[in-house]
Amino acid sequence: MFRVRTIATVAALVIGGALAAIVPMTTASAAACAAPWQASSVYTGGMTASHNGRNWQAKWWTQGEAPPGTTGVWADQGTCGGGTTPPPSGSCNHPNWVAGQWYNAGAIVRYTNGQYYIAEHGNPGYDPTISTWYWDPYTCSGQPPGTTPPPGGNGFVVSQAQFNQMFPNRNSFYTYSGLVAALSAFPAFARTGSDTVRRQEAAAFLANASHETGGLVHIVEQNTANYPHYCDYSQPYGCPAGQAAYYGRGPVQLSWNFNYKAAGDALGLPLLTNPWLVQNDASVAWRTALWYWNTQTGPGRMTPHNAMVTGAGFGETIRSINGSIECNGGNPAQVQSRINNYQRFVQILGTTPGGNLSC
Repeated sequence: MFRVRTIATVAALVIGGALAAIVPMTTASAAACAAPWQASSVYTGGMTASHNGRNWQAKWWTQGEAPPGTTGVWADQGTCGGGTTPPPSGSCNHPNWVAGQWYNAGAIVRYTNGQYYIAEHGNPGYDPTISTWYWDPYTCSGQPPGTTPPPGGNGFVVSQAQFNQMFPNRNSFYTYSGLVAALSAFPAFARTGSDTVRRQEAAAFLANASHETGGLVHIVEQNTANYPHYCDYSQPYGCPAGQAAYYGRGPVQLSWNFNYKAAGDALGLPLLTNPWLVQNDASVAWRTALWYWNTQTGPGRMTPHNAMVTGAGFGETIRSINGSIECNGGNPAQVQSRINNYQRFVQILGTTPGGNLSC
């Protein structure tokens, strides 16, 4: 189980998707708007919510994925409220995003990854890829080719049956639906590169999560004696939840007050003041793990995401997660445990592990 997690520069993400053309309803025929979508609310199949002037119906369990989403969970029910808000436009000549520039809610920008985002809440030029509170993906024609999710199902390269095969004894807290719901916050994860690379990255992420949690069994760090050690009072914001509140939680056992602060800021969640969200909400737990995977280098040289999509190899993901303790001969048994998980998972996903497995 890793200890120190350092904060690194947020990696740019790639998002894509295509929506079928929809003929706008007239003002006279537009339906009444359902209750507005809320990021904190849980929606199950058949429930409805309104978002950006349209009604949406959930196909299955979801939380935190704003319509239209990227996993296919929301079905478009058409314009609502008199049709004053148009559906996503087919025009893609929106201005480039500028860091530090103020954007009002509804502003549409082109990010550095070539994708478009719409401001859900006014903000001073926050990075569109790190918070679903301030920005949502915006789909229109003319986006770069090769950025759409893989075909079929929810777009994730791991099916629920494969997930269950990987974790036959998992804690019921770690739901497949919670993982799928969390994917929308980091759409480049397991959707970048070839089909082989996508499967390798998913296997690598889940292999490390398996190692950290004993096969997705443990939600919180088991050694309670360590709990008071994860408060760095040198940080200006301190430890408002208490000195012993920032112990390891979730799939990658997120720990330390500075990591809870950074993850909360990126995800639009109050994790510094309420770190217990990570152990009480499966979608939040998965999102913190994906936040670390996609944006943090830890003691390594690159993010785990970049390690897999650039071909640096699985060994570099270990270095980024716990390299200061395990790599360079520090704990070869722990390294081998992660490698064993990875090799088993790529076999379940029907692909090969690639090279550079150790660190």
